[in-house]
Amino acid sequence: MGAGTMKSGGGRRPIAEINITPMVDVVLVLLVIMMVSATYIVSKSLKVELPKTASVAEAVPMVAAVVVTKDGQYFYNEQKVDDGSLAAKLKEAADKDPNTNVVVSADKAALHGQVVHVVDLAKVAGLTKFAINVEDTH
Repeated sequence: MGAGTMKSGGGRRPIAEINITPMVDVVLVLLVIMMVSATYIVSKSLKVELPKTASVAEAVPMVAAVVVTKDGQYFYNEQKVDDGSLAAKLKEAADKDPNTNVVVSADKAALHGQVVHVVDLAKVAGLTKFAINVEDTH
């Protein structure tokens, strides 16, 4: 066994090529999955042409804004009123449009009974749609 008969590396050649066939297979499978899911997503969205109206103006219900202050005063549409005239104005609003919305804004220090009294006056006048105005803290 001479020095000339031994080869370094044990007779193996280093791999010079990379087999990319498995990588191409994986990429093609992913491409097919993407294409199928994309056509499914597109087919789920419906294109709808909405109808147009000839008249632009819509019937907007009237609003009766009642404010209750912390000292028990009433304001109807920013005009100071007493208990009797508030009932008369609510009755007048009900006669004009029975679908009038009553929006009650009350100071947080106002008594609960005063707010209930306003709602009661509106019910007696014939108004049945109410909203309590609150302030968003966000």
